[in-house]
Amino acid sequence: MQRWSAGILVVGLLQSSRGALYGEVEAPAWSREFLCEGNESALLDCSSSNSSVRNSCSPGQAVGLTCSDSIRLVGEASRCAGTLEMLNLGQWRPVTDRDNNWNKYLAAKVCGELDCGAAVSARKSKEPSDKPLWGIISSCLQSSRALRGCLTEYHSGSSDLSLELICSDLLVEPHIFLSLSIDGVSTARRQGSELPIGSDISIICSIRPQYEGGSFQLIFSTSNSAQNHTLPAVNHSALFLFSDAGHAHQGTYRCVYHIYVFSHNFSSISQVLSLTVSGEAKSQDQRKSIMLMVPELKAT
Repeated sequence: MQRWSAGILVVGLLQSSRGALYGEVEAPAWSREFLCEGNESALLDCSSSNSSVRNSCSPGQAVGLTCSDSIRLVGEASRCAGTLEMLNLGQWRPVTDRDNNWNKYLAAKVCGELDCGAAVSARKSKEPSDKPLWGIISSCLQSSRALRGCLTEYHSGSSDLSLELICSDLLVEPHIFLSLSIDGVSTARRQGSELPIGSDISIICSIRPQYEGGSFQLIFSTSNSAQNHTLPAVNHSALFLFSDAGHAHQGTYRCVYHIYVFSHNFSSISQVLSLTVSGEAKSQDQRKSIMLMVPELKAT
């Protein structure tokens, strides 16, 4: 029997490393002791007990723990949409609702544990799963317990459907760049800066490929007003051109990516790009055209 001590409750896949990898040092005092047989795949599969005495390890017996997530959504371009799978007893399996009570309230708990926002939709798959399933107890989830604590063995049948959900934070964050040409030199920046008055500038909105189509909205704000421009996304980006920049172009800019997928509208907003315009205007023959190079984006 292996005896491990830990001061915090750790959930997930457990791996251990002993000895010099973690240093030959005296182990600190911990408040909880775990007793493991050696065939457990997760720390919580071990029995545990509280201890009021100091637990220590002899030299060479220190154990390091590495934990990984035990829940994921698979099958879609976003980590926040797809079929619910959970890791239990060393196996990733789709999950089904044992109580036939899967709904958006329960899906919201999954989205929350994945840091994916709120639940947009919750449904069962259209086709029976071709994999063994874990069962989840809906009444257990409703009592605010963690997902892992509500899993159970499930004897799959030919008509069992796995659980699918879509969370609100479906999209990655778009990027915003400023491209300008000063004295014939073209540069692209993520952070705003002070620009010569009369410059020709471009603001590029882009997003890592997830879904085809969509549009970019460029929001321009000053202390007194706000304006916006919208362009369709082409190759997951859009280019907004501004000629002869003046003080009216001074302010903050943000890109908002919009797309309609899964019968819902989704959007994601970029960081702020600040722009200051100063100096004297250049003559027409001093102005240089924008030389813009946008790297090719590849789907992952």
